[in-house]
Amino acid sequence: MLKSDIRKLIKEKRTGLSPFEITRISSQVQALVMDSFSFKGKYVSLYLPIEKQCEINTYGLLEGITLQGGHVVLSKSNFTDHTLSLVLYEGSNQLELSSFGIPEPKLGRIIPEAKLDLVFVPLLAINQNGHRVGYGKGFYDRLLSKCKKDCLFIGLNLFDEFTEISDLHQDDIPLHICFTPKGKYDFR
Repeated sequence: MLKSDIRKLIKEKRTGLSPFEITRISSQVQALVMDSFSFKGKYVSLYLPIEKQCEINTYGLLEGITLQGGHVVLSKSNFTDHTLSLVLYEGSNQLELSSFGIPEPKLGRIIPEAKLDLVFVPLLAINQNGHRVGYGKGFYDRLLSKCKKDCLFIGLNLFDEFTEISDLHQDDIPLHICFTPKGKYDFR
């Protein structure tokens, strides 16, 4: 299936989820993540959910990583060149909603990509090899290409299914791990 068709299909499927279902799924996925890693001293790039896109709520991960002594890094999108700036999270007073509805830091200390130990990557769908379908601008593929060799790329999926993607691109970077409501998939 083409990425454009997958995007349309999954966005429709997401809008069919109730707020309760999204909260339940988010809690299941977050519990699996927190049981799988120790975040102490790690630099962790985390995305915050775009509510209008019905994304997994990651605020529990933000809190859990911080409580474990991890360093949460949030991204700020540049829609001119489709790049992400990475900013150390220091508190909720840093956050503002962008014009696209993305919770982003408005200020803070910039962190280089090479410092990241884990990157949580938003996705709409994923295939059996860890290739994902995102929103189509390549923000995260650009980010992942600049990370250190041992950085883990982690997806969070609302659904427990793999999707065939027929139009993969040579610059698409696969994820190492994906969490779904029912489990953890390791593609390494």
